[in-house]
Amino acid sequence: MKYPLKRKLLHLFFPSRCPLCGELIGAFDRFCAGCADKPVRYEGNFSIEGTDSFTAAFEYDDNIKPAVFLLKDGICGNAAYALGGALADRLRGNGTDSDIDIIVPAPMYRCDVRKRGFNQSALIAEEVGRILGIPSDRSAVVKTRPTHTQKGLRGRERKVNLSNAFSASDRLKGKRVLLVDDICTTGSTLREVAAAIKKAGAASVHCACCCKTISHKD
Repeated sequence: MKYPLKRKLLHLFFPSRCPLCGELIGAFDRFCAGCADKPVRYEGNFSIEGTDSFTAAFEYDDNIKPAVFLLKDGICGNAAYALGGALADRLRGNGTDSDIDIIVPAPMYRCDVRKRGFNQSALIAEEVGRILGIPSDRSAVVKTRPTHTQKGLRGRERKVNLSNAFSASDRLKGKRVLLVDDICTTGSTLREVAAAIKKAGAASVHCACCCKTISHKD
């Protein structure tokens, strides 16, 4: 079944809602008319050590938080469609899409996936891939052990927490990889995952997130 038809049928039984306010919207709308201009476009110049580029769609602020919280709470709704679509637009707009062979999501530990019901980064990666016409592979990188939440940890603590926590498949050897996550704060998670991808022989690693927190580095 082609995607447009599938989405129309899904909309009949589970009408799409704006991921920011919950208002009913059209099957192919990302946000309602009242919320469409609320997300703030990310215009920073952030970079992650060991990667080839960084792209983000929005600033992580109070306007976009409701959509992110839906994903974090295990309620996808229209959030992955809206955020993934916006990120795909940015990647196409800055030309990064032409430098990508395969898309991989930032992995979650298997117990965490079972608890939430899905890996939100995988849903976003698949939406980006659908729009850009690039295959995604949610099993190409895995998280091999549980870690503490990065929130509240300082620089070195973040690095130690994530050290050797990720493994990438040799399927990525020679590939130009796009690594996708929902939010980027310091970039420590993306840096460690990208290192695992490079270790597997990838030709390049580009990073993309739906939202980027703003700091003095931006």
